Amino acid sequence: MAIGIRYRKFGRLDISCSALGFGLMRLPTIGVDPANINEDEAIKMIRYAVDHGVNYIDTAYGYHRGKSEVLLGKALQGGYRDRVMVATKMPTWLVKSREDMDRVLDEQLKRIQTEHVDFYLFHGLNEARWSKMKDLRALDWAEKKIAEGKVGHLGFSFHDKYEVFKEIIDSYQGWAFCQIQYNYVDVDYQAGTRGLKYAANRGLAVVIMEPVSGGLLAMNPTPEIQDIWDSVGVKRTPAEWALMWVWNHPEVSVVLSGMSTMQQVIENVESACRSGPDILTVDELNVISQVRQKYLEYGLIRCKGCGYCMPCPNGVDIVNIFSLYNEYYRKSGDPVSQEEVIRRYEDLVPLDRNQQKCKNCGECERKCPQQLPIRRLLMKSSGVLERNRRKD
Repeated sequence: MAIGIRYRKFGRLDISCSALGFGLMRLPTIGVDPANINEDEAIKMIRYAVDHGVNYIDTAYGYHRGKSEVLLGKALQGGYRDRVMVATKMPTWLVKSREDMDRVLDEQLKRIQTEHVDFYLFHGLNEARWSKMKDLRALDWAEKKIAEGKVGHLGFSFHDKYEVFKEIIDSYQGWAFCQIQYNYVDVDYQAGTRGLKYAANRGLAVVIMEPVSGGLLAMNPTPEIQDIWDSVGVKRTPAEWALMWVWNHPEVSVVLSGMSTMQQVIENVESACRSGPDILTVDELNVISQVRQKYLEYGLIRCKGCGYCMPCPNGVDIVNIFSLYNEYYRKSGDPVSQEEVIRRYEDLVPLDRNQQKCKNCGECERKCPQQLPIRRLLMKSSGVLERNRRKD
């Protein structure tokens, strides 16, 4: 392990930020209910990260059905609050007035047991939500909260086209940072590389979410992808390859990882200690490009497992269906492993929760931050997974 975790400049602010940030959207749970966080384990994980140099923690009003902020408040007791910068987010789809904004922020401060948050984001901005925030004069409201000392710096997280991203940045001089989805597969998706560079050139810190594409890029690769990784002679886990690629960009301020186990925390902290801008060789970058092309050829569904589409009003288990579909294609060339995926699909997605229960209402697509054509993708996955379901 290297001497210690690396730190990076946070945009134009005079702030030194750990290369790795802890995202609290995928904390360990007891059972399948996301609100039932395994508190003891989650607190140990957060404190381990802080004790090893992580100083940026990211949460949101709705993570773990509102319990993520509560858990963070507990984890930051005993002096830990003074050692970290806390970022949380306004649920832009829920607020309908400035009074709602006051109520939500006050509730968040109470949950986290703090008098202020260092960074506050308008959560999940797209064209429609940005228009709504402008109508509500949310920027004026946020500046008031900064003046009151409840908010340190204002930013936004983003899910839409590059043109919308650019328009949001250009509309307000007070943005301190933004949060975008970025990984070696999604270079042209949403804000993408163009957005990363544009924001950094405007002096904004850029916070990266989904560096391993919701865990997709951290899974055991297919044999042909593993052969590509092995060809360069550098031994890294798939997760570390993904993280190193993002850290390689000097425009990146901090990379968030939604860690679910202590082992993930330990490994990611160690990776952050080896990180840095422009440290990957030409050969390593070429290998990553080859792996990117393979994943694009597989046609994997870009679902990040966030669960915003759930619960489906008709009971369709969208998240598990897409996860198992992607896993099935990652097992290409291994019929035995693909058969195991189908058996798990049968166990996890019974007939009363499968794709055929979709009533085409479109509610899931209205909620999806990735703007996925979920209804069409459910039909696509059905053609693979349901086709192979045992009929007996």
